[in-house]
Amino acid sequence: MIFKFSFIERWYERIKQLARHKHAERSLIGVSFFESFIFPVPTAIIFLPMVVASPKKAWRLAFICSTASVAGGIFGYLIGFIAYEAIAQPMLESLGKGEKMAGFEDLVDEYGALAVFVGGLTPFPFKVVTVLSGALGLNFVVFLVASIVSRFLQFYFLAAVVWKFGERAEALIKKHFAKFTFGFTGLVIVGWLVWKHFFHS
Repeated sequence: MIFKFSFIERWYERIKQLARHKHAERSLIGVSFFESFIFPVPTAIIFLPMVVASPKKAWRLAFICSTASVAGGIFGYLIGFIAYEAIAQPMLESLGKGEKMAGFEDLVDEYGALAVFVGGLTPFPFKVVTVLSGALGLNFVVFLVASIVSRFLQFYFLAAVVWKFGERAEALIKKHFAKFTFGFTGLVIVGWLVWKHFFHS
């Protein structure tokens, strides 16, 4: 897990201090935007300590983070759609995302919007989701709706948990972030399947 090493933990604590800086929100916007198509560091690493440091701003930070992430995702989609072989593919491969690219291609072909939704809600690299969605020609409106729902769900849910339980929730999320978000995603998917079976058949 990314929080395992001591130097990462020290960096995490430093972010909590920087979260009170007057330009902290601008930094969050930048990280959220660029993480959606090129930046290698997950936005949650920046987002969580900022919410812990300023719990009264939890909902504002969630909105900023979600909106910037979706905007970056649109940019990533366009890169994939317009210049996949020239720009997007070499960029993702340089970040070590080659295997994830191949796996996500199969998911998009089979599940479409659901693949984008799951990719946007879990620790799966969102940059792979956005760029390959464009490269594979996934319907833009479908991509956009799935991105908005998944990114807003992720960041508002994390903000709500940290806002409610404070540093106890932060410690738990840091330790079990992947299990935490995959479990939540599983519940959402089960709910979606139940709804589709009983109400949309």
